[in-house]
Amino acid sequence: MRFWWPRTRVAGRLSVGRTSTVALGRTRTAAVRGVTAGVIDVEVSTGRGLPALDRCPTRGHEAGSAHGCGSMRYGPVKGRPHHRCSRRRGIGFAVASRLAARGFDLVLAHHAPHDADQPWGADDVDAVVSAIRDRLEPGRRVEAFGGDLAEPDAPARLVGEARTAFGHVDVLVANHARSGGDGPLLEQTSASLDEHWAVNARSTLLLCKEFAAQHDGRPGGRIVMMTTGQNLGPMPGEVAYGAAKAALVGILATVAHELAPRGITVNCVTPGPVDTDSYVTDELRQMLAERFPFGRWGEPDDPARLIDWLVSDDGRWVTGQVINSEGGFIR
Repeated sequence: MRFWWPRTRVAGRLSVGRTSTVALGRTRTAAVRGVTAGVIDVEVSTGRGLPALDRCPTRGHEAGSAHGCGSMRYGPVKGRPHHRCSRRRGIGFAVASRLAARGFDLVLAHHAPHDADQPWGADDVDAVVSAIRDRLEPGRRVEAFGGDLAEPDAPARLVGEARTAFGHVDVLVANHARSGGDGPLLEQTSASLDEHWAVNARSTLLLCKEFAAQHDGRPGGRIVMMTTGQNLGPMPGEVAYGAAKAALVGILATVAHELAPRGITVNCVTPGPVDTDSYVTDELRQMLAERFPFGRWGEPDDPARLIDWLVSDDGRWVTGQVINSEGGFIR
């Protein structure tokens, strides 16, 4: 039996409906050899505790993307301390936290107006950046840049700003997405399809292009894209979003093949349902409880741990793969 869950609940039509956050950083650790890492889509929302960097329900992202955040436990690589965060934090924040602990410099890209137009509202970006800064290794830096990845030149601008800040970018995590303004097939228009394509597919491919163009072939080149599992089951009511994200899965093998000679691995992660206050109600939590064999919803750190491994030296031989981090979620 296939089961579909609502990826996001949005009232009305979004005027902006896009999120984007990119974190680009450099690390001193042997595992990632002087790399600059980028985490796309780090968004925040108001609520208890520190703001969240993520807003997308099925991704548990996006730190700056339309992913939902859930109760998150993240364990820094060194010493493995655990911290319980506000439910509002998502995959983007979890990924940025792990890369900070690994020794990366980070560039966080955000588009706060996206969340401002959502029912859950926008967070204080400065507070989010400050929370990530507190997790950095000594001597490391974090920079934040705002921008709407629906704009054709935004990907080039973003990578350019990251290079200006840190020189070379070694890791790109494209955790951004547009949320809302979607519907079933019979409600789609050329505009709704184009709007989702621009953010959820075109901007990701252009970011990959700009990233690859500046990569000098040194070890540690990594790209991680995010998808939503539309290839695993139907997503009624999200034709525009599903079509755009499916394009990334469809072109993954080709992009990975083309970038391998440049020393870059390219993979795609499916986070599955991740608990977040942005769209998960108590009713929905209870309704889907039996669909999780491990007895709990996904948490932002679940996909973040996978991404952390993919960008490490241990992940150097994995490329062109769609990896589902869903805890055995039953559709």
